Formats: sequence, structure tokens, C-alpha cells
Amino acid sequence: MKKIMACMLAALGLTTACGQKSYENANVEGFSELIKNSETVLLDVRTAAEYAEGHIQGAMLLDQGQSNFMERACSTLPKNKTIAVYCRSGRRSANAAMKLAAEGYKCVNLAGGITAWKEASLPITTDTYETDLFLTKSGKLVRIHALVHASIRMEYDGKQIMIDPVGKLGERTIDYAGMPKADYILVTHEHFDHFDKDAIRTLHGNSTRLITNKRCAEMYGAGDVMANGNVMTLADDITVEAVPAYNTTEAHLRFHPKGRDNGYILTIDGLRIYVAGDTEDIPEMAAIKDIDIAFLPCNQPFTMTPEQLVKAARMVKPKVLFPYHYGQTDVSTLPSLLKEENIEVRIRHYE
Repeated sequence: MKKIMACMLAALGLTTACGQKSYENANVEGFSELIKNSETVLLDVRTAAEYAEGHIQGAMLLDQGQSNFMERACSTLPKNKTIAVYCRSGRRSANAAMKLAAEGYKCVNLAGGITAWKEASLPITTDTYETDLFLTKSGKLVRIHALVHASIRMEYDGKQIMIDPVGKLGERTIDYAGMPKADYILVTHEHFDHFDKDAIRTLHGNSTRLITNKRCAEMYGAGDVMANGNVMTLADDITVEAVPAYNTTEAHLRFHPKGRDNGYILTIDGLRIYVAGDTEDIPEMAAIKDIDIAFLPCNQPFTMTPEQLVKAARMVKPKVLFPYHYGQTDVSTLPSLLKEENIEVRIRHYE
């Protein structure tokens, strides 16, 4: 039996590492086949700077050198999937794989790291679509990809959810043609950095549902209209609620008038995600409860100042907060400002 298993591992370029709870090593060929499987999570454990210089497409980043690496890993990585891990040469990833294996994860380490991957002329990318993983109540995986500004891509159980897809913003462009067709596209309001007809057309397939406010449905000529307070069932395990998003500062009321635009609360198999849209710290936020993940905007005069965002976060009390739509606003102080609130702040490329 052991010989049969050894032959099977060898066929994929896998070898078992020694240790009380082991992981496997894979050569480049075996690793490249492994990560094509939807039951595999690809993990880059290098630094953010190394990741930005080039990484394997679809890899999420968790720096194994950070003190909270295992805490982050155990709170986001699913134990029912294989974790394919790599670094520059294979040493740091072997260390990470050993630690994860000790916690009950099935891990495969890329022998030789991304250096061997590049030497084999396999592709890398420099895109900055950071990926965060979350588990639903029943243990299913939700992947959230940071695209640009207010554009968010979510993957869940084979479904693609796009929020405010925009193809070009400043010097940054998003290749939606290279992404799967969306099952659901949610648009918050009509401004150019949220509503892009070309991006919607590119992502629209035969079964795509476009969900938006009345104004955008009129401008696009199609779409399921939601007003503030409406709730819609998208699938047996996915619902969406439209919530208010508007300005309260007197001089800014014209930007986002009350009642016109939407924020959205997505409930995906029990995981509650609040995408606030363009809004200030409105009183209605106090009624938003049990939020696991929140996306709150931060760029006055159009949305919130950092101080307003802190107030909004204290009302909503999400477990994880992504500042987004922040343009040139400095959001680097937010993690420390919300530390005592037990809110984990993750800053991604949502400029």
C-alpha cells in the first residue's frame, strides 16, 4: 500500500516531508496541476513587496514573517481544502506548511518556490488584485478580490458576484474580459467610478442578473431595481438587502441625495457582507447588525473623512473592515484607531 501511495505522489511530483504532522512537497509540474483544482487554495507567504513584484495568478497573500500569521491563517483558510503554499525558494513556505499541518491542514509546498516556477517559464502576474478568504456558516469558501476603488469581485460556490465593476480609473485598468461571466452584478449608483456600461456588458452572460437602483436601470435599459429597504433572494443561500447611502454634510448633499442610491448587505450562507456605497456616517447604520465584513468609503467631499469612517465602524461593528473608495485619502491610521473596538482593518488597493 505504501508503495502504491508513493507512486501516486511521484506521478504528481509530490514527496512527503518528514515530521510528526507532515506536508507534501511538489515539483513545478505537480504544483501547477494541483492549483488548477477548485478544491485547492493557493497561498503566497512572502512579503507584500515580493508579491507586488510578481506572483502566481490567484494567490492570496499571508506573510509568514508577521507575528499574527497563524492567527490570520487559521481564521481564513478552510481545513476542507488543500493549501498550496509557496515563497521565493521554498524555505519559508516549508516552514509555513509545517505550522499549518500541525493545525490539521493538508498542505503542499512548492519545492524551489517561485524561483523554480519562473525557471520553468510558467506565468506570473504583477496585478494587485489582493484576495481575501472567508468561511461561511457551513464552512464554504468566499473569495473576495480587491479590483480598484469601489470595484469588488466575490466568488462563492461556483458563483461570481461583481460589485460596481469599472474598467478604467485613472491609470488603472481592469481586464473583465479575462474573468468569468458574472452571475450577479450589483451597482450602487450612477457615478462613473461605480457605473460602467462597457464593464457590465463584458461581464453579462445569458444568466446574469443586474441589480441596481432605479436611475442606473433607466440609464442601462435593464436591471432588477431595488430601493432602500428592499430585500431580494438571489439563490437559496444568497440574499441581498438595499440600504440607504447618502450625504449629510450640507455642502455635499448634491453628490448623493437621500433615497437615490443604494448600499447593499449580502448574506451568503450566513456570512453577512455590507458594501456601503457612497455615503457618510448616516444614522441608519446603527440598525445594521451582525456584519462579518464591511466595506466603508473614505474620501471627502464625496463620502467620509477618516473620523467619520471610525464613527460608522463603531455603529456597524464589523468583524473585518475594508476601507475602500479612498482615493488619495490617508487610511493608514485606521487600524490603530479601531484596535480597541476589536475590528480588524485590512487595507487593500481600493484607491
